[in-house]
Amino acid sequence: MGQKLWTAVDRYISERLIPSDAALDETQRASLRAGFPSFDVAPNQGKMLHLLARIREAKKILEIGTFSGYSAIWLARALPPDGKLVSLELDPKNAAVASANLARAGLSSLVEIRTGQALKSLSKLYDEGAGPFDLVFIDADKRNHPAYLEWALRLSRPGTVIVADNVVREGAVLDAKHPDPDIQGVRRFCEILAKEPRLDATALQTVGSKGHDGFCLALVVR
Repeated sequence: MGQKLWTAVDRYISERLIPSDAALDETQRASLRAGFPSFDVAPNQGKMLHLLARIREAKKILEIGTFSGYSAIWLARALPPDGKLVSLELDPKNAAVASANLARAGLSSLVEIRTGQALKSLSKLYDEGAGPFDLVFIDADKRNHPAYLEWALRLSRPGTVIVADNVVREGAVLDAKHPDPDIQGVRRFCEILAKEPRLDATALQTVGSKGHDGFCLALVVR
């Protein structure tokens, strides 16, 4: 009972509900070749993002944290031909790997990767009038989750769905005195969600191949 079981259940789900996909499989292999840590969402979590975007009928998606482009592929595949995904990535190496992965998946025309500090990129998107986005996926450094949420709201409208990953941190979110700034960032993020009248939100803890964690799901209501 533990990680071995959680991983086996994830594998069981993926084998039955998520057929093998050449582009996604190669994206995972490319991450390994690049020496990336295992930060991508699991296949069943990627499929969840894809379905959320389809349910929302999203035409404009904002992703904060591109990494290898794995989640961007799932999200972009939910877009119509005239849709757009803007993905923000700090590390140029990550952005280059993600661009290659997206090109291999035939999605380059739907995705724009912007490299640099996400907070600066978000400010620029706002100044450009790039919003409102229909769905926002936050999956970057956790210490800045509160600021990312503020920008997500500025770039949203009623009906926008906001998803934030890695908000449980193996239960460390319970520790009000935890020294890790990422844990404190997640705690402040959750506190904002609880008080923000423009949002209706919940959070789920998950166990699986990525261990014990969870995500927040919020709807912009006004």
